[in-house]
Amino acid sequence: MTDRERLVRALHWIVLLAAMVIAVFAFPTRAASDEVIVMRVEGAIGPATVAYLADGLQQAQQAEAALVIITLDTPGGLDTSMREIIREILASPIPIATFVHPSGARAASAGTFILYASHFAAMTPGTNLGAATPVQIGDVPTPNKGAEDGDGQPVPGSTLDRKAVNDAAAYIRSLAEMRGRNADWAEEAVRGAESLSAQSALNQDVIDVVAPTIASLIGQLDGREFSVDGETRALDTVGMTIREIEPDWVTQILAAITDPNIALILMMIGLYGLFFEFLNPGALVPGTVGAISLLIGLYALAVMPVDFVGIALIVLGVGLMVAEAFAPSFGILGIGGVVSFILGATVLFDTDVPDFRVDPSLIAALGVFSAGLIILISRVGIRSFRRRIVTGSEELVGASATVLDWRDGEGHVFVHSERWNAKGPNQLKPDDCVVIDGMTGLELSVSPTGRAQEDTERK
Repeated sequence: MTDRERLVRALHWIVLLAAMVIAVFAFPTRAASDEVIVMRVEGAIGPATVAYLADGLQQAQQAEAALVIITLDTPGGLDTSMREIIREILASPIPIATFVHPSGARAASAGTFILYASHFAAMTPGTNLGAATPVQIGDVPTPNKGAEDGDGQPVPGSTLDRKAVNDAAAYIRSLAEMRGRNADWAEEAVRGAESLSAQSALNQDVIDVVAPTIASLIGQLDGREFSVDGETRALDTVGMTIREIEPDWVTQILAAITDPNIALILMMIGLYGLFFEFLNPGALVPGTVGAISLLIGLYALAVMPVDFVGIALIVLGVGLMVAEAFAPSFGILGIGGVVSFILGATVLFDTDVPDFRVDPSLIAALGVFSAGLIILISRVGIRSFRRRIVTGSEELVGASATVLDWRDGEGHVFVHSERWNAKGPNQLKPDDCVVIDGMTGLELSVSPTGRAQEDTERK
């Protein structure tokens, strides 16, 4: 073999190897793992949902999963939590498919935004999405109710209403344009609270797939392209295995304490626990339980949309009820405290999402409990005024004593097994029964009882 032939053969192998390397790096069709991670979101979107999805996406990245599927059934939720979830989705290096599932589920309000932000959007037959108008806008009557703009869309009444609606409309339109979905309908869902069924959403290019099951969804996504970090790739879903991630115990605890009803109960346990500890220092149990409950309740309030006027009214109410135990107001402070507490609990959470408002029945129950406590304290206070004094110098006034010795209006008397100096009428004599009229220092003022007085007059 000549040198020329050896050179040609070497060049041939170099070109072949280069082509293989280019094919591997330029056309990646499968992630390092063949797992599909499934996470289920049910109920209102809140801080616990954010924690659950963020943790699940981190696990998916560590496992180098090929696809993440979020099954969704939500009436909406908090705007702050929704935006945090969308940021996690947009930053994910793994394609995410949001699937409105099972049949009968919905992706309303915040759920519509999350669906639009995902790489793939899917729905099960019998589901719906939309009604993405900010809840606090849609439920508040405005002066311009019924007015429409040039495109036939309703016009919110106040400047704050218009700002909120315009911000939400621009946000969902930007998500639609990023994912190549129907941006006009997305804006209508915000401005006009429009809703769509699964098939209508597919026909109007709002979603990508209608599938009855997760397995069917995975099959239909095979070969579909998606964009991550500006790079277009294609899914290969053949032979993938499904692994479902459940919320961990931390997320479950967060979900429990961020329930507005639980948060309010924890706060009340904390405040009353500290109150009883101050009334009975050294009891330890009320103070310990109260401090822990109050700290957990305050943490829940820190991650929730709270109206500070509501917190101020609750603190004022509890303060007035505590003052009732120390001030002789005969119930006035206590009644004012109960009213202040009920008003504060009513406006405590600054949202109109039903799942993040305190149940009126709980407010009523806590109000009745507080009123009962005030009545009990008032009864104990009133009863204490009627009781005879049994200790101190005041207890001696009106008590009966026996004269031990007496001369020129002075002498000693015996009362409560004690010998006291005393002053009184000159006619008293030993063994006379007297009544204590007052006390000056360590000397008593006495006067004869009715029987002793009668004996003196006879003599």
